[in-house]
Amino acid sequence: MEVWSGCLSNFVLPSRNTEMKLDKQRSRHTTEREFGGTLGATCIPVLLPLTVLYLLSVCRSPGASLLQWPPPLPPTSQLWDPVAPMLLLGWLALQSFLYMLPVGKVAEGMVLRDGSRLKYPINGFHSFCISAILLGLTLWLGMPLGYLFELLFPLAVCSMGMSFLLSLYLYLRSFWAPYQALSLGGNTGNPLYDFFMGRELNPRIGRFDLKYFCELRPGLMGWVVINLAMLMKEVELRGSPSFAMLLVNVFQLLYVMDALWNEEAVLTTMDIVHDGFGFMLVFGDMAWVPFTYSLQAIFLVIHPQSLSAIGGIAIIALNGMGYYIFRRSNSQKNQFRRDPTHPSVAGLETIATATGKRLLVSGWWGLVRHPNYLGDLLMATAWSLPCGVSHLLPYFYIIYFTVLLIHREARDEKQCRRKYGLAWDTYCRRVPYRIIPYIY
Repeated sequence: MEVWSGCLSNFVLPSRNTEMKLDKQRSRHTTEREFGGTLGATCIPVLLPLTVLYLLSVCRSPGASLLQWPPPLPPTSQLWDPVAPMLLLGWLALQSFLYMLPVGKVAEGMVLRDGSRLKYPINGFHSFCISAILLGLTLWLGMPLGYLFELLFPLAVCSMGMSFLLSLYLYLRSFWAPYQALSLGGNTGNPLYDFFMGRELNPRIGRFDLKYFCELRPGLMGWVVINLAMLMKEVELRGSPSFAMLLVNVFQLLYVMDALWNEEAVLTTMDIVHDGFGFMLVFGDMAWVPFTYSLQAIFLVIHPQSLSAIGGIAIIALNGMGYYIFRRSNSQKNQFRRDPTHPSVAGLETIATATGKRLLVSGWWGLVRHPNYLGDLLMATAWSLPCGVSHLLPYFYIIYFTVLLIHREARDEKQCRRKYGLAWDTYCRRVPYRIIPYIY
């Protein structure tokens, strides 16, 4: 069992005063609340599953209109299929097994409040490659991957049900976690809010890190599998995949492979460092990502689009520009964090902070405060354009992602101002634009 008080130079029995102090600190709650506080934490877990089912229903309807009223709702008979939980559990078991394989390197996370660092296996790309080989083998053996199109509703329902069960487990087990292991933002004492935000920062079963596993593995790779299944379904219906479907698959495959190849970078993100592991992240990882990020591919199965060579080249160029900005800015930041003396970043201008760290004020991070978000938005646009401009639905991802990034940017600004103080204010004056140069 971990000792809350941390490492002691000499072992002594705690006095009663010490025990009272520890009990007081264990019972201390945070008061700051995000996402609309208790009201948001109550409504969002209801609205998000309904939104996923609504989007899938609209995507498969003939009109594909987001504003259609009454909305097209699936019959209850389409919400359940015994094959769906078997596929989902099998996929989770496979990814869990691959996570535990002793391949790749082991990296240390950021320093925790008790001064320790957790170790993480960096083998996501290995897992992806093995999964791709196994998937290719099953396709060669004749597995009808396109059948996943018929199972979208049952798979989504099972994923959402599993998200609620995992979130409940995480909430209950957090009461046995030491105080130092709790998230600063998910320990308010309000059950609804703490269930939503997550009380425990890094819940683990042995050396299996639940949050880190869910962040880049089953949902993100599942997104690629669903996209490929939609391509196979299009082949069944029309004899060959369309240019638009190929572009969507290739663009989003590149994005996922980039995330897995640069897996170690996720250890410095807000999700891992700051947020507890509760319903917000669980549902996002397990249900929202695979079933809403794949909307373009699902849309194209029912609503095929013709795309000219010139249009395709323009879209490829847009995606390439977005990816270049996204990757170069992230690489510059990660290299600076790992080794600020490296030749590629040693000449960049910086600002010293009271914590001893330095903030970049030149290079990509001197252009805007979040150049990686700019690249993300350009890529999101390129993913939607192959679906044409006659429907709003394929652009839901851009709308949602813009709101998400603006909100995340605001949360990040708040954290940085609290952490760096006056140095952050100086940085904001030097770099006034947040995401889009000269606009926002």
